[in-house]
Amino acid sequence: MSVKRVLLLGLLLVVAIMMVSCGDKDSEGSSGDGVSEDTVELVMYSWRPEDRAMYEKAIAAFNEQYPAITIDFQPYESTEYNTILTNALVSGSGPDIIQLRPYSGATTIADNDYLLPLDEIAGLGSFNEQYLDAARGSDGKVYGVPLSLNSGVIFYNKKLFDELGLEEPTTYEELLEVCQALQAEGITPIAQSGRAAYLLSMTHAVIAPTAYGGNAFVEGGMDLKNPSFVESIERMQELAEFFPEDFIAIEDDAAQSLLYTEQAAMYINGDYRLATFESTAPDMEFGVIPGLAEEPGGTPMVTTWVDGSYAAVKNTEHPEEVMLFMEFLASKEFGEIFSNEVNRLSAVPGVEAEHPIVQEISAASEASATPYLMLVHYGEGEPTTKTVFENALQGMYLEEVTVDGVIQEAMENAKRAAASE
Repeated sequence: MSVKRVLLLGLLLVVAIMMVSCGDKDSEGSSGDGVSEDTVELVMYSWRPEDRAMYEKAIAAFNEQYPAITIDFQPYESTEYNTILTNALVSGSGPDIIQLRPYSGATTIADNDYLLPLDEIAGLGSFNEQYLDAARGSDGKVYGVPLSLNSGVIFYNKKLFDELGLEEPTTYEELLEVCQALQAEGITPIAQSGRAAYLLSMTHAVIAPTAYGGNAFVEGGMDLKNPSFVESIERMQELAEFFPEDFIAIEDDAAQSLLYTEQAAMYINGDYRLATFESTAPDMEFGVIPGLAEEPGGTPMVTTWVDGSYAAVKNTEHPEEVMLFMEFLASKEFGEIFSNEVNRLSAVPGVEAEHPIVQEISAASEASATPYLMLVHYGEGEPTTKTVFENALQGMYLEEVTVDGVIQEAMENAKRAAASE
């Protein structure tokens, strides 16, 4: 073989190697949609450790389409989450994706320029605008993908009700009649905990709308001195007779135990407690009262609100990958995984729950939903008016604050919050 031919073959071999190398580099550097095919890890914060199995299933579904994007799900206890999240955001070395508290909690973080706007991501435009309001900044942009819809409900032990021949109450007056019948049988009517003040606000959210008028009250300007709202606080005072003894000192777990052991017949909280009940007392048959109506045969007012959303942290090093995961969270695929794994209502449009109780709550909510007044409309201020209201309810049960005092404290804090904006 001549020297020239050897040199020519060598040159062709070098060119071929370079072409393969360039092709490999191109394929490693891009997937065709601007996202790197090199493995990227995104850190995701949440306040729901109990939902880990659901998120693992959801992340696996996401990875079927994007195998090079790994999600490190890091949940924290709800009571510790706000502090941990604040420290992470301030330090600038925190997560890529965070779970936002709804309404004022989301607005505060967005207004402090920690988040990326999500208005343009696929799927978000089909969400109910009221759901999106739970994750807007003051600039009107959307900064979170709504996760779930919560409803305040009354759980009850169907076995006890059947044994005593009790019908499910549909109005506040019927609720009182049922409470009196249960009490006559030596059964605590409502397993209420008051040690954590927010539980009192939740009970108010369920039994109060038919007193103050629900949406009509909101649209009318929400005058807390209105006799209808005063009546709602009087209801809270009236119900104390049917709560456990010394309920202000009782933890929520202890209150739930009263239900499990059939010492109590009803329990008021968010529908998210359903999964807890079914895992803790799988042999008990629970019924649910989605809300109360103003009169027998009327449509119940169901207190509903968005419970958190997921947001993209502005200083993430992988914004394209984060946005892909945001789109997944806004998809029907994720909504169905969420709803059916944790038995809760998804905020994603078109998702139908499989669990019959969740279906019942969903149908009632669609027929007549009213906002969780203190969370949605009184979540501003430091402390928030919601917190002041809850603490004042505790004081009322300890006979330190009157009904009028509860209202006065809430009004004064609301005025201070409005003045500071």
